[in-house]
Amino acid sequence: MKNRLYKRALGTVLACAMSLSLMSAVQAEDKTVTIGVTSFADTLEPTEQYFSWVVSRYAVGECLAKFDEEGNIAPCLAESWEGSEDGLTWTFKIREGVKFSNGNDMTPEAVKSSLERTCEKSDRVPEFFDLDNMEVDGQNLIFHLKRANANMAGSLADPLFLIVDTSVDDSTFAMEGPICTGPYAVESFSPTDSCVVVRNEHYWDGEVPLDKVTLKCVDDQTTRSMALQTGEIDIAYNLKTENLIEFEGNDNYNIQELQSLRSTYAFMNQNGALGDIKLRQALLRGLDKETYCNALLEGGATPGKAPVPPTLDFGFDELNDENTYDPEGAKALLEEGGYKDTDGDGFVETPDGEPLELNFVIYTSRAELGVYAQAAQANLKDIGINVKLNTVSYETLLDMRDSGQYDLLIWNVLVANTGDPENYLRENWYSTSANNTAGYNNPEVDKLLDELAATFDTDARKELVMQIQQHIMDDAATVFFGYETTYLFSNTRVEGVKMYPMDYYWLTKDIKLAE
Repeated sequence: MKNRLYKRALGTVLACAMSLSLMSAVQAEDKTVTIGVTSFADTLEPTEQYFSWVVSRYAVGECLAKFDEEGNIAPCLAESWEGSEDGLTWTFKIREGVKFSNGNDMTPEAVKSSLERTCEKSDRVPEFFDLDNMEVDGQNLIFHLKRANANMAGSLADPLFLIVDTSVDDSTFAMEGPICTGPYAVESFSPTDSCVVVRNEHYWDGEVPLDKVTLKCVDDQTTRSMALQTGEIDIAYNLKTENLIEFEGNDNYNIQELQSLRSTYAFMNQNGALGDIKLRQALLRGLDKETYCNALLEGGATPGKAPVPPTLDFGFDELNDENTYDPEGAKALLEEGGYKDTDGDGFVETPDGEPLELNFVIYTSRAELGVYAQAAQANLKDIGINVKLNTVSYETLLDMRDSGQYDLLIWNVLVANTGDPENYLRENWYSTSANNTAGYNNPEVDKLLDELAATFDTDARKELVMQIQQHIMDDAATVFFGYETTYLFSNTRVEGVKMYPMDYYWLTKDIKLAE
């Protein structure tokens, strides 16, 4: 993974420069920083959907384990851990001397209570592990599992399992933020505007350098870039390749780049029209993903074909994609499947003679998603498939996914959220997964995923992941659009800004005002 610095002179007017200077002086005195983020959550309740990511990204919540800058697992609220040979029993030694942000002690019993709360309230837990019970033995918390897990520490590093104080009224967590152990605590939260966090005076892991940080929601990419240029924000997440020219050569800004562990893809709902594999194959062959990534996104993404991107060593180049871009082949498949334009409107009807219109649901906070969707709509029109785009908020998209109200639904996730792709694959393509609302069901994939969970050998795990990916591709189950390059832009008044391969840590205790 590469990090490189881009700098470019930015021609700003004198008034803008003076505004930036004055703002910096005031903020430096108060030790405050503002970070521009995309809207992601309408609640800070960590067991709801994926909103625990926000609690982690905002440096409020921590887990028993974490990932370092290289993507390796490291201790956090647990000092160490050990698993049994069969992967069914895991012992975590809970760190002593840690307090929650309200001053309460974080004991092994408190950790157990927090994890029990997560298991009770979130239907995502079974995608990580199948818990039988937990017990406290001194400073140790022991997990007894019903299903082997070769990567329990990685599973518990997912923000879903961040540790909260359950001795308080947890009904306030949604709007006031959970009581956790991170370097900052929530002061205020407005889902559509900002989240303000302040220094946790009880933090266990060293000095917290800032008094207050505002995480400001700026969904529009252009507006977010301009806000960084004018000094309204100090750090900007999720800017893209086209923004580089706005900052290149300017010593007032640092830009970091990371070859992404993220994948943008679209579920194809097999409970509706896309239950026909010929239609799914034709759709895939109608998509010019090379042009999307190399031209429309200006090289800011690698064209997709498989569940796992080539940045991870899981056989990307060895996997066979039989549904590469082939519009004439796509038309032939439609003809073969009985899809014909019988009324001359340019779009095919179903074999039963009914109009075919696919509902493609996308969300608004990532600019590249709209690029992919609009380009796909145009490509598919060329082969006679009618696609209607339905642009909604991320929160609405989650509801539509859970209720199956889509034919295609765009998704953008970290593919190694537990350190490797196992959880990602199980969560999205295991037949009984709560998140598998597209109806994908391949018994061989289920079998291989179960085998993967109990396999410790690295080479054997790679082989199993490759087999699982090949099945998903052969089944034409999902549209894999691309794997985007990730950028982190910041001005030089702040130091310690780092990119992490695991996208869980945006604000950290290392971010401080420059000397």
